[in-house]
Amino acid sequence: MNERVGIQPVSSKAMKDVEGVQFLQWCLPRLRLIWPGYRKVRRQVYKRISRRLQSLELHSVTDYRSYLEIHPEEWEVLDSCCWIPISRFYRDKSVFQFLEQEVLPSLGRQALAQGESVLRCWSLGCAAGEEPYSLSLLWKLKLQAKFPTVRLVILATDIDDRAISRAQQGCYPPSSLRDLPESWRTQAFDHTAEGFRVKPEYQEPVTFLMQDIRRAAPEETFHLILCRYLAFTYFDSTLQSNTLRQLIERMQIGGALVIGTGEALPDGEFGLTPWSEKEGVYRRV
Repeated sequence: MNERVGIQPVSSKAMKDVEGVQFLQWCLPRLRLIWPGYRKVRRQVYKRISRRLQSLELHSVTDYRSYLEIHPEEWEVLDSCCWIPISRFYRDKSVFQFLEQEVLPSLGRQALAQGESVLRCWSLGCAAGEEPYSLSLLWKLKLQAKFPTVRLVILATDIDDRAISRAQQGCYPPSSLRDLPESWRTQAFDHTAEGFRVKPEYQEPVTFLMQDIRRAAPEETFHLILCRYLAFTYFDSTLQSNTLRQLIERMQIGGALVIGTGEALPDGEFGLTPWSEKEGVYRRV
């Protein structure tokens, strides 16, 4: 709590929407982010920024703008305030059904034809781990029996160290599991006092790593890359194109890229062909 006389804590309610919108429209381009991606989640960003104002004992976003001009290192802190982890297990059910019925079987057959025993997946912006764990569940519960000699391994990356910590714990409230088939909840989770915990055998294929795709990327190549509701929602056009090139460089020929439903790839020739535009799935040719 702020102890200084005359300083009133800044709450998220104190930031009027018009002030918040104006501030985000001013700062986001400097972070190479775009305003349209933040319309629906802007109030969550307000809350984070308001907490930052309180810690700095600043009264308003106008004061914060002045602070940013004087303290350029603060832009890194503001950048971290703009990442909102929103996810749940099996988000976009039809996408996971398409992965089950089309993509993963095709990649499994391709791996066998090439004498490979491992399918490598990369989940970007994994938040608290719901997406990569959903992949692990899908493979083990629906596809492993069809490909007994093929193992799925998943690298999951996110910019937020707190989200990575939660993901490594693998414990979730019931609301995070609401889209999962009931039988999956029974088979793959232990019901504990803290919530539903992913059983060890479903956690084992997943490795979590704190990483910012704007600054670094894994060195290995992948059969399947999921970049949903991240680069093609929040990044500016140049950064989107640069990010897509990085993803393709790390994708095997014949591999698949999954973006968010409703997202679109940037214009240009990138060597991808639609596998299902409806589900946001593309294949490297």
